[in-house]
Amino acid sequence: MRVFSGIQPTGDKHFGNYSGGFRQYAATQELGDAIFCIVDLHSITVEYDPRDLHERTLDLAAMLFATGIDPERSIVFCQSHVRAHAEAAWLLGSVTSFGELRRMTQFKEKVEQQDFVNAALFTYPVLMAGDILLYRTDKVPIGDDQRQHLELARDVAERFNARFGETFVLPEGMYPKVGARIMDLQEPDRKMSTTGGTAQGTVGMLDPPETIAKKFRSAVTDSGRDVVHDPEGKPGIANLVEIMNVATGEPIDAIESRYDGQGYGAFKQDVGDAVIALLTPIRERYAELRSDEGELRRLLAEGGEKASAESAPMLATMFERMGFVAP
Repeated sequence: MRVFSGIQPTGDKHFGNYSGGFRQYAATQELGDAIFCIVDLHSITVEYDPRDLHERTLDLAAMLFATGIDPERSIVFCQSHVRAHAEAAWLLGSVTSFGELRRMTQFKEKVEQQDFVNAALFTYPVLMAGDILLYRTDKVPIGDDQRQHLELARDVAERFNARFGETFVLPEGMYPKVGARIMDLQEPDRKMSTTGGTAQGTVGMLDPPETIAKKFRSAVTDSGRDVVHDPEGKPGIANLVEIMNVATGEPIDAIESRYDGQGYGAFKQDVGDAVIALLTPIRERYAELRSDEGELRRLLAEGGEKASAESAPMLATMFERMGFVAP
C-alpha cells in the first residue's frame, strides 16, 4: 500500500494538528510505503515572509520526526525540491474545470480574508491533486477539512484516465474515527487553530506544561456535571473527551465510566495532565532536532532525492500519454 500526505509549513502547530495529522502519519508507516511532503509551494498562495517560510519549513520537518516519522522507513521531503509537482500541476490543470475550483470552500473563505487574491490561491487544489497522484497513492491520511480537496483529486484522476488512458490510482482518504477535528477550548463551536481560534483555547505542540495545564483548567464546559461524549448537546465536554482519547488511547466509553459522577473539575485537570504527558517527550525531541539545522537539511535532501526518483516515472507517463514529444 502506498500512503501519501502533504503538510503546510504555516502557523504554529497545535494539538488539533497532532490529532488529525501527526499521529496518523506515524501510524501509517505500519501500512506500507509512506511518503510525507512538506508542501512549501502551497504556502506562497497567501501573503508570507520568505524568512518565515524558511524557518517554518525546518520547524515542520523537526516536528514530523519528533512525532514519530522514521526517515529510514518513510520519505519526508520538501515539495519545492521535486520539480515534478509543479509540472504535474500544470498538466492536470488542463483536465480541471474553472467551476470545480470556484466551488472550493477554503478558497471562498480565504478570499474574504485577503485584499490581494493571487491566481495560485485559486489553482492550488490542482497542485494538491498532483502531489497525491504522482505517487500512485492508495491512502491519504488527512484532516476532515481536506475532504473536498481529495474529492477533487479523485475527479481529476478519473477525467485524466477517461481521456488519456488508465494512468492514476484513485486515492482514498483516511480520517481518524475520533479526533478528526479538535475544537477550540474556549469556543468549542469552531476548530482549534492558531489563525482562526483563540489564544487561550489553542494548545500548542510546544506550549510548556504550565501553559497547557492553565488552558485546560479554563476550558469552557457545558451545563450539568456529566462527562459524556455528546457533540451536539455538550460540545465542550465532548471535545475534552476526544482529547483524552487521543492523548491516552482510552476508549470513550471507559472515559465516561471513569468520570461518572465526578463533575468537570477533576476531569479537566486530568485531560490537561494527559496532554502534558503526551507532548513533553515530543517537545524535547523537537528541540534536539531543531538545534541541528544541517542534519534537518540533510534528511530533507535525501528525502527529496527519493521522492524525485519515485515521481519521475509517473510524470513521464503523463507527458507521453498527453502526446508530448519526448526529449
